[in-house]
Amino acid sequence: MRFDRFMDRALYDPRDGYYERTVEQIGRKGDFYTSVSVGSLFGELLAFIFAARLEEIRAGKARLWLVEAGAHDGRLAADILGWFRLWRPADWSGLDYGIVEPSPARRAIQRRRLGAFAGKVHWFGSLAELKGARPSGVLFSNELLDALPLRRFVWRRAGGAGCWRESGVGLAADDTSFIWSESEVPIEEWEASPWLAVGRERLRELEPVLPTGFVWEHPAGAVGWWAEAANCLSQGWVVALDFGRADGLPALPERGEGSLRAFRGHHQVADVLANPGGQDLTADVDFDLIRRVGEAAGLRTAALCPQGRWFGEWLARVEAAVQRGAFPVWDAVRRRGLLTLVHPEHLGSRFQVLIQERTSCSEP
Repeated sequence: MRFDRFMDRALYDPRDGYYERTVEQIGRKGDFYTSVSVGSLFGELLAFIFAARLEEIRAGKARLWLVEAGAHDGRLAADILGWFRLWRPADWSGLDYGIVEPSPARRAIQRRRLGAFAGKVHWFGSLAELKGARPSGVLFSNELLDALPLRRFVWRRAGGAGCWRESGVGLAADDTSFIWSESEVPIEEWEASPWLAVGRERLRELEPVLPTGFVWEHPAGAVGWWAEAANCLSQGWVVALDFGRADGLPALPERGEGSLRAFRGHHQVADVLANPGGQDLTADVDFDLIRRVGEAAGLRTAALCPQGRWFGEWLARVEAAVQRGAFPVWDAVRRRGLLTLVHPEHLGSRFQVLIQERTSCSEP
């Protein structure tokens, strides 16, 4: 089985997938922390920034949308909606909140969490459904792209020549555990996947010096998702917040084994193939490649920078809002939360923010 298919089954299988079987993956009782774990501040900052963007495109539109993809248990949605209802009541009546969630189990969890906002929240089973609504506003995801299936390639050198072989997953001889396998990549496979070919071309100049066994990860799931998301809005922002790199390098020399990793109980698990469905699988997002995908689909890149810098650029406006009573006051807890979100040693540099926009209301 190709690894991207294994990863898809391990995380999203309707019965046994990790995101179907486990409810509390985030926070102290779960397997990992996210920006949402800091508290309501993360959602409030997003709401403040998104409100400014909505104001820019409001003219002539009866309703505007915030659409979250991969809303997990609905906590971030609750924080954003709560901020709008309390701090922007004038915008509340003309705002709809959409959630793109293919999992019926997850939708049920989100509905329970967001019961106080009944009638304001609408669910879409896919990006295709969302595109049919042609909303204007903001489509965003937080820590979604890193968990979409990727393809894994290994550089093998024999004599003076080398080639990329694709990683797959097979059964060990005892039929009780999974092991890595490898297969050749036919030429037609490269040709059939344009963004795969782009990734390979970026590596070509490094191939003469790559050691055998060097791993390159292609974010096939993230590329496909972003290409589809780029065509969902009639006007507005498409935003991704996630951990990864924006340096334009498809692979780092110091990461010869790639960035793929597994987590369980806040500890990194050595064997990413072990316990499928029982541990999280994640990898760094290649933001430069995702940026190219969006631009090829007609989006304009408005920002690509670390999360700390992005929030930092808005803090003066947030502080002004605090002074006029339009944003929660800065108490000690909230200041500690802000430090976690923006400091380079915490989430400030590890997480990147990509914002691309569609400026025309015409069909892309």
